[in-house]
Amino acid sequence: MAELAALEDPKAREVNERHGDDHGVNLGRLRAIAKRLRTQQELARQLWRTGDTAARLLAILVCRPKAFERDELDVMLREARTPKVHDWLVNNVVKKNPHAEELRLAWSADPDPVVASAGWALTTERVARRPEGLDLAALLDVIEAEMRDAPDRLQWAMNNCLAQIGIEHPEHRARAIDIGERLAVLKDYPTSPGCTSPYAPTWITEMVRRRQDS
Repeated sequence: MAELAALEDPKAREVNERHGDDHGVNLGRLRAIAKRLRTQQELARQLWRTGDTAARLLAILVCRPKAFERDELDVMLREARTPKVHDWLVNNVVKKNPHAEELRLAWSADPDPVVASAGWALTTERVARRPEGLDLAALLDVIEAEMRDAPDRLQWAMNNCLAQIGIEHPEHRARAIDIGERLAVLKDYPTSPGCTSPYAPTWITEMVRRRQDS
């Protein structure tokens, strides 16, 4: 914790806080510490229990993802209220854990929109990599009915799922684009030059074009 505190950078904190993350540690330096420590599951648990955002990010980097129990991950996800910790936990830990599918189903139906967004992130992973058994038409039904009025984090996760359905599954592409056009979610989102817009119709069309050109 002392080492992490010594890495505190006010400028980094200012940038991170604009994105909802309350830490000032450069992530490159954090990864260097993790590389030195290597995998240490008990240390990861101790770091997580501090509640400190930088410590929790380091915990994610040095933990053993498959070693967590289902209920342990459920508690951790509900404690992970800053965007970076939430995203890293889902992508670097939960996706690699044997309880991922069970948690996907439970979280997707959770009344807490931040928890539900984690369920949608796991669903998007399955849409892209292991769609067998998913009812894609039913997912589109839910997105069509709920995405426009969903809170920001949940809306973003649903939009990612919509785009992936359109990109990966040609038989659902026209409907995915139509839903995106009618709901117009993230249509005016500021996008840096050279980056693809998160607006689903644009995103789908661009990714399909790139694959066809490659």
